[in-house]
Amino acid sequence: MFGKKNQDKLANSQLVEKIAKMNLTEMRSYIKNNMKDLTLSVEGANEVMKKLISFDEKTQAYFIKNDDMDIKKKKAFELFIAVLTNKHINMKTIESAQKFLEIYKELINDYDTRNKQIYSSKLVETLKSAINTINQYSKLQNKMNILGK
Repeated sequence: MFGKKNQDKLANSQLVEKIAKMNLTEMRSYIKNNMKDLTLSVEGANEVMKKLISFDEKTQAYFIKNDDMDIKKKKAFELFIAVLTNKHINMKTIESAQKFLEIYKELINDYDTRNKQIYSSKLVETLKSAINTINQYSKLQNKMNILGK
């Protein structure tokens, strides 16, 4: 019983360590489940979102900065969409996504204005869709619990 718990903690810490070393392209490959040595999980998706909203105390900056190249910003926005359209999400993922939109609101609007894009609405719609998916899953779980299965 305790061996399984310790094994899960070790696997989770290894996952956290691997994701911490990934760049945006590698994280996208992970989210698309295209990595041979790493299988996508809810915990992994949450770690990717956590990294996207991480704040570096040394540099006093978030993962994505205003002066980053547009390609990095676009990759981050696409990664956000990839995470939320994946089936490996939970409420923690949703909460991180909401924080992402709060943190990067001005950056997203600036990117859209300068590049004539519509990421602002795309990201919000993706979040709404993910919330709907979680709600449907919760309803299904409740129904299964009522039926005793």
